Amino acid sequence: MAVIGFDLGATKLAGALFESDGAILERSSALLERRGGADVGRLIVEQLRSLRAAAESRGAAVEVVGASVPGIAHRKDGTVWAPNIPGWERYPLRDELAAEVGEGRPVAVESDRACSILGEAARGCARGCRHAVFLAVGTGIGAGVLVDGAILGGAHGIAGAIGWMGLDRPYREVYDDRGGFESNASGFGVARVALELLRKSPEYQGPLRTIEPDRLSAHDVFAAHEAGDALAGRVVANAVECWGMAVANVVSLFDPEIVVLGGGLFGPAATELDRIVAEARRWAQPISFAKVKVRVGELGPDAALIGSGELARQVARGAVA
Repeated sequence: MAVIGFDLGATKLAGALFESDGAILERSSALLERRGGADVGRLIVEQLRSLRAAAESRGAAVEVVGASVPGIAHRKDGTVWAPNIPGWERYPLRDELAAEVGEGRPVAVESDRACSILGEAARGCARGCRHAVFLAVGTGIGAGVLVDGAILGGAHGIAGAIGWMGLDRPYREVYDDRGGFESNASGFGVARVALELLRKSPEYQGPLRTIEPDRLSAHDVFAAHEAGDALAGRVVANAVECWGMAVANVVSLFDPEIVVLGGGLFGPAATELDRIVAEARRWAQPISFAKVKVRVGELGPDAALIGSGELARQVARGAVA
Protein backbone atom coordinates (compact mmCIF):
# COMPACT_ATOMS: atom_id res chain seq x y z
CA MET A 1 0.00 0.00 0.00
CA ALA A 2 1.27 3.47 -0.92
CA VAL A 3 -0.02 6.67 0.66
CA ILE A 4 0.40 10.35 -0.19
CA GLY A 5 0.90 13.11 2.34
CA PHE A 6 0.96 16.89 2.04
CA ASP A 7 2.24 19.65 4.30
CA LEU A 8 0.69 22.97 3.33
CA GLY A 9 2.45 25.99 4.81
CA ALA A 10 1.84 29.70 4.50
CA THR A 11 4.29 30.00 1.58
CA LYS A 12 5.04 26.46 0.37
CA LEU A 13 3.43 23.10 -0.35
CA ALA A 14 5.43 19.94 0.29
CA GLY A 15 4.22 16.50 -0.72
CA ALA A 16 5.50 12.95 -0.51
CA LEU A 17 4.72 9.44 -1.65
CA PHE A 18 5.22 7.02 1.23
CA GLU A 19 5.73 3.30 1.40
CA SER A 20 3.52 1.35 3.80
CA ASP A 21 6.28 1.47 6.44
CA GLY A 22 6.49 5.28 6.27
CA ALA A 23 9.62 5.58 4.15
CA ILE A 24 9.52 8.41 1.60
CA LEU A 25 9.70 7.23 -2.02
CA GLU A 26 9.15 10.52 -3.85
CA ARG A 27 8.91 14.18 -2.90
CA SER A 28 7.27 17.21 -4.45
CA SER A 29 7.49 20.90 -3.59
CA ALA A 30 5.91 24.09 -4.87
CA LEU A 31 5.79 27.71 -3.74
CA LEU A 32 2.34 29.22 -3.22
CA GLU A 33 3.54 32.49 -4.81
CA ARG A 34 0.70 34.54 -3.30
CA ARG A 35 -1.99 32.13 -4.43
CA GLY A 36 -5.22 32.05 -2.48
CA GLY A 37 -8.61 30.37 -2.50
CA ALA A 38 -9.22 27.73 -5.16
CA ASP A 39 -5.81 28.37 -6.74
CA VAL A 40 -4.14 26.77 -3.72
CA GLY A 41 -6.57 23.87 -3.94
CA ARG A 42 -5.70 23.37 -7.61
CA LEU A 43 -2.00 23.39 -6.76
CA ILE A 44 -2.50 20.57 -4.24
CA VAL A 45 -4.54 18.59 -6.76
CA GLU A 46 -1.77 19.03 -9.36
CA GLN A 47 0.80 17.71 -6.88
CA LEU A 48 -1.52 14.84 -5.99
CA ARG A 49 -1.76 13.83 -9.66
CA SER A 50 2.01 13.99 -10.01
CA LEU A 51 2.60 11.79 -6.95
CA ARG A 52 -0.06 9.31 -8.05
CA ALA A 53 1.72 9.03 -11.40
CA ALA A 54 4.96 8.37 -9.53
CA ALA A 55 3.22 5.62 -7.57
CA GLU A 56 1.81 4.05 -10.72
CA SER A 57 5.24 4.07 -12.34
CA ARG A 58 6.37 1.93 -9.39
CA GLY A 59 3.43 -0.42 -9.78
CA ALA A 60 1.79 0.84 -6.58
CA ALA A 61 -1.74 2.06 -5.99
CA VAL A 62 -2.44 5.01 -3.72
CA GLU A 63 -5.07 3.98 -1.19
CA VAL A 64 -5.26 7.00 1.13
CA VAL A 65 -4.20 10.66 1.35
CA GLY A 66 -3.30 12.75 4.39
CA ALA A 67 -2.85 16.52 4.56
CA SER A 68 -1.38 18.90 7.13
CA VAL A 69 -2.70 22.47 7.11
CA PRO A 70 -1.60 25.71 8.86
CA GLY A 71 -4.74 26.42 10.85
CA ILE A 72 -7.88 24.58 11.92
CA ALA A 73 -9.06 21.38 10.26
CA HIS A 74 -12.75 20.72 10.90
CA ARG A 75 -13.07 16.95 11.14
CA LYS A 76 -16.84 16.80 10.64
CA ASP A 77 -16.98 18.39 7.21
CA GLY A 78 -13.32 18.39 6.16
CA THR A 79 -13.09 22.15 5.72
CA VAL A 80 -10.07 24.22 6.66
CA TRP A 81 -9.50 27.64 8.19
CA ALA A 82 -6.01 28.86 7.29
CA PRO A 83 -5.52 32.52 8.27
CA ASN A 84 -2.41 33.03 6.13
CA ILE A 85 -4.07 31.80 2.92
CA PRO A 86 -6.61 34.25 1.44
CA GLY A 87 -10.02 32.70 0.90
CA TRP A 88 -9.48 29.75 3.21
CA GLU A 89 -11.98 30.67 5.89
CA ARG A 90 -13.87 27.40 5.38
CA TYR A 91 -12.16 25.80 2.42
CA PRO A 92 -13.49 22.31 1.42
CA LEU A 93 -10.07 20.68 1.10
CA ARG A 94 -11.07 17.14 2.03
CA ASP A 95 -13.89 17.05 -0.53
CA GLU A 96 -11.62 18.48 -3.23
CA LEU A 97 -8.93 15.85 -2.65
CA ALA A 98 -11.49 13.06 -2.28
CA ALA A 99 -12.98 13.93 -5.67
CA GLU A 100 -9.54 13.52 -7.21
CA VAL A 101 -8.51 10.23 -5.55
CA GLY A 102 -11.86 8.59 -6.19
CA GLU A 103 -14.58 6.83 -4.22
CA GLY A 104 -13.49 4.44 -1.53
CA ARG A 105 -10.08 6.03 -0.99
CA PRO A 106 -10.19 8.05 2.22
CA VAL A 107 -8.70 11.51 2.74
CA ALA A 108 -7.76 12.88 6.17
CA VAL A 109 -6.92 16.49 7.00
CA GLU A 110 -5.35 17.69 10.26
CA SER A 111 -3.55 20.76 11.62
CA ASP A 112 0.20 21.03 11.12
CA ARG A 113 0.77 20.90 14.87
CA ALA A 114 -1.16 17.63 15.11
CA CYS A 115 0.69 16.13 12.15
CA SER A 116 4.02 17.22 13.65
CA ILE A 117 3.53 15.13 16.78
CA LEU A 118 2.33 12.21 14.66
CA GLY A 119 5.54 12.50 12.66
CA GLU A 120 7.81 12.65 15.70
CA ALA A 121 5.94 9.75 17.31
CA ALA A 122 6.27 7.64 14.17
CA ARG A 123 9.85 8.36 13.11
CA GLY A 124 11.37 11.01 15.40
CA CYS A 125 12.34 11.59 19.00
CA ALA A 126 8.88 10.61 20.33
CA ARG A 127 9.04 7.23 18.56
CA GLY A 128 6.83 4.73 20.33
CA CYS A 129 5.24 7.28 22.70
CA ARG A 130 1.46 7.31 23.08
CA HIS A 131 1.29 10.42 25.28
CA ALA A 132 3.27 13.30 23.79
CA VAL A 133 3.13 17.03 23.06
CA PHE A 134 4.73 18.89 20.15
CA LEU A 135 5.29 22.58 20.87
CA ALA A 136 5.57 24.23 17.45
CA VAL A 137 7.34 27.59 17.64
CA GLY A 138 7.57 29.49 14.37
CA THR A 139 5.95 32.71 13.23
CA GLY A 140 3.15 31.62 15.57
CA ILE A 141 2.88 28.96 18.29
CA GLY A 142 0.74 25.84 18.42
CA ALA A 143 0.75 22.47 20.17
CA GLY A 144 -0.02 19.01 18.86
CA VAL A 145 -1.23 16.76 21.68
CA LEU A 146 -1.18 12.97 21.51
CA VAL A 147 -3.32 11.23 24.14
CA ASP A 148 -3.16 7.42 24.25
CA GLY A 149 -1.99 7.43 20.64
CA ALA A 150 -4.78 9.67 19.33
CA ILE A 151 -4.67 13.34 18.38
CA LEU A 152 -6.58 15.58 20.77
CA GLY A 153 -8.82 17.73 18.60
CA GLY A 154 -11.21 19.24 21.10
CA ALA A 155 -14.90 19.97 20.65
CA HIS A 156 -14.30 22.30 17.68
CA GLY A 157 -10.93 21.14 16.31
CA ILE A 158 -9.08 24.00 18.00
CA ALA A 159 -7.25 22.10 20.77
CA GLY A 160 -3.59 23.04 20.83
CA ALA A 161 -4.01 26.79 20.20
CA ILE A 162 -1.43 27.29 22.93
CA GLY A 163 -0.25 30.65 21.62
CA TRP A 164 -3.26 32.05 23.46
CA MET A 165 -2.07 30.66 26.80
CA GLY A 166 -1.91 33.35 29.45
CA LEU A 167 1.59 33.57 30.94
CA ASP A 168 1.64 37.22 31.92
CA ARG A 169 -0.38 39.79 33.81
CA PRO A 170 -1.87 42.29 33.65
CA TYR A 171 -3.43 41.78 30.24
CA ARG A 172 -2.09 44.04 27.50
CA GLU A 173 -3.82 45.16 24.33
CA VAL A 174 -0.92 43.79 22.27
CA TYR A 175 -2.21 40.31 23.13
CA ASP A 176 -5.57 40.88 21.40
CA ASP A 177 -4.58 39.43 18.02
CA ARG A 178 -2.19 36.61 18.99
CA GLY A 179 -2.45 35.87 22.70
CA GLY A 180 0.07 36.44 25.45
CA PHE A 181 2.40 33.49 24.85
CA GLU A 182 2.67 34.01 21.09
CA SER A 183 3.18 37.76 21.52
CA ASN A 184 6.27 37.07 23.62
CA ALA A 185 7.89 33.89 22.36
CA SER A 186 6.94 33.16 18.74
CA GLY A 187 9.08 34.38 15.85
CA PHE A 188 6.76 37.37 15.66
CA GLY A 189 6.86 37.78 19.45
CA VAL A 190 10.64 37.68 19.80
CA ALA A 191 10.96 40.41 17.16
CA ARG A 192 8.16 42.42 18.82
CA VAL A 193 9.82 42.29 22.25
CA ALA A 194 13.15 43.31 20.71
CA LEU A 195 11.57 46.33 19.03
CA GLU A 196 9.86 47.27 22.28
CA LEU A 197 13.19 47.19 24.15
CA LEU A 198 14.89 49.17 21.37
CA ARG A 199 12.29 51.92 21.74
CA LYS A 200 12.90 51.99 25.50
CA SER A 201 16.71 51.93 25.18
CA PRO A 202 17.84 54.98 23.11
CA GLU A 203 21.38 54.54 24.44
CA TYR A 204 21.70 51.09 22.84
CA GLN A 205 23.92 51.09 19.74
CA GLY A 206 24.40 47.35 19.23
CA PRO A 207 23.81 45.26 16.09
CA LEU A 208 20.01 45.22 16.35
CA ARG A 209 19.97 49.02 16.00
CA THR A 210 21.43 48.72 12.50
CA ILE A 211 18.47 46.68 11.19
CA GLU A 212 15.41 48.42 9.79
CA PRO A 213 12.55 47.87 12.28
CA ASP A 214 10.25 46.28 9.71
CA ARG A 215 13.00 43.81 8.76
CA LEU A 216 14.09 42.77 12.25
CA SER A 217 13.49 39.04 12.76
CA ALA A 218 13.79 36.53 15.57
CA HIS A 219 16.77 35.02 13.75
CA ASP A 220 18.51 38.41 13.92
CA VAL A 221 17.88 38.47 17.66
CA PHE A 222 19.33 34.99 18.15
CA ALA A 223 22.37 35.83 16.03
CA ALA A 224 23.02 38.92 18.16
CA HIS A 225 22.51 36.89 21.32
CA GLU A 226 25.05 34.30 20.16
CA ALA A 227 27.50 37.17 19.58
CA GLY A 228 27.04 38.32 23.18
CA ASP A 229 24.68 41.27 22.69
CA ALA A 230 23.09 42.17 26.02
CA LEU A 231 19.75 43.51 24.71
CA ALA A 232 19.27 40.44 22.53
CA GLY A 233 20.08 38.36 25.60
CA ARG A 234 17.21 39.98 27.50
CA VAL A 235 14.82 39.18 24.66
CA VAL A 236 15.95 35.55 24.51
CA ALA A 237 15.74 35.24 28.31
CA ASN A 238 12.12 36.40 28.16
CA ALA A 239 11.34 33.81 25.48
CA VAL A 240 13.11 31.07 27.43
CA GLU A 241 11.04 31.88 30.50
CA CYS A 242 7.83 31.69 28.45
CA TRP A 243 8.83 28.42 26.76
CA GLY A 244 9.75 26.93 30.11
CA MET A 245 6.43 27.94 31.67
CA ALA A 246 4.54 26.53 28.69
CA VAL A 247 6.40 23.22 28.90
CA ALA A 248 5.60 23.10 32.62
CA ASN A 249 1.93 23.77 31.97
CA VAL A 250 1.53 21.02 29.37
CA VAL A 251 3.44 18.57 31.56
CA SER A 252 1.20 19.34 34.53
CA LEU A 253 -1.95 19.23 32.42
CA PHE A 254 -1.34 16.19 30.17
CA ASP A 255 1.34 14.14 32.00
CA PRO A 256 3.05 13.19 28.70
CA GLU A 257 6.00 10.89 28.16
CA ILE A 258 7.77 13.57 26.13
CA VAL A 259 7.47 17.23 25.12
CA VAL A 260 9.01 17.92 21.71
CA LEU A 261 10.15 21.44 20.80
CA GLY A 262 10.03 22.15 17.07
CA GLY A 263 9.15 24.68 14.41
CA GLY A 264 11.24 27.35 12.75
CA LEU A 265 12.85 28.73 15.94
CA PHE A 266 14.19 25.31 16.99
CA GLY A 267 16.43 26.05 14.96
CA PRO A 268 18.45 28.67 16.68
CA ALA A 269 16.62 28.27 19.99
CA ALA A 270 17.76 24.64 20.30
CA THR A 271 20.87 25.91 22.12
CA GLU A 272 18.57 27.14 24.92
CA LEU A 273 17.16 23.69 25.72
CA ASP A 274 18.91 23.32 29.08
CA ARG A 275 17.66 26.74 30.24
CA ILE A 276 14.12 25.92 29.09
CA VAL A 277 14.17 22.64 31.02
CA ALA A 278 15.50 24.38 34.14
CA GLU A 279 12.73 26.99 33.93
CA ALA A 280 10.07 24.33 33.34
CA ARG A 281 11.24 22.36 36.36
CA ARG A 282 10.51 25.35 38.60
CA TRP A 283 6.84 25.50 37.54
CA ALA A 284 5.78 21.94 36.71
CA GLN A 285 4.08 19.28 38.82
CA PRO A 286 7.25 17.66 40.22
CA ILE A 287 6.34 13.96 39.99
CA SER A 288 5.22 14.30 36.38
CA PHE A 289 8.20 16.45 35.43
CA ALA A 290 10.63 13.95 36.92
CA LYS A 291 9.34 11.36 34.44
CA VAL A 292 8.99 13.45 31.28
CA LYS A 293 11.59 13.96 28.55
CA VAL A 294 11.96 17.36 26.88
CA ARG A 295 13.67 17.18 23.50
CA VAL A 296 14.21 19.21 20.35
CA GLY A 297 12.50 17.45 17.45
CA GLU A 298 14.56 15.17 15.23
CA LEU A 299 12.60 15.67 12.00
CA GLY A 300 13.02 19.42 11.60
CA PRO A 301 10.88 20.91 8.82
CA ASP A 302 9.78 17.41 7.72
CA ALA A 303 7.83 16.71 10.92
CA ALA A 304 4.39 17.71 9.62
CA LEU A 305 4.97 16.12 6.20
CA ILE A 306 5.99 12.80 7.74
CA GLY A 307 3.06 13.16 10.11
CA SER A 308 0.65 13.59 7.21
CA GLY A 309 1.80 10.21 5.91
CA GLU A 310 1.34 8.68 9.35
CA LEU A 311 -2.14 10.22 9.53
CA ALA A 312 -2.97 8.56 6.21
CA ARG A 313 -1.69 5.20 7.41
CA GLN A 314 -3.75 5.48 10.61
CA VAL A 315 -6.85 6.14 8.51
CA ALA A 316 -6.05 3.11 6.36
CA ARG A 317 -5.76 0.97 9.51
CA GLY A 318 -9.04 2.31 10.85
CA ALA A 319 -7.28 4.00 13.78
CA VAL A 320 -8.71 7.41 12.80
CA ALA A 321 -12.33 7.99 11.85
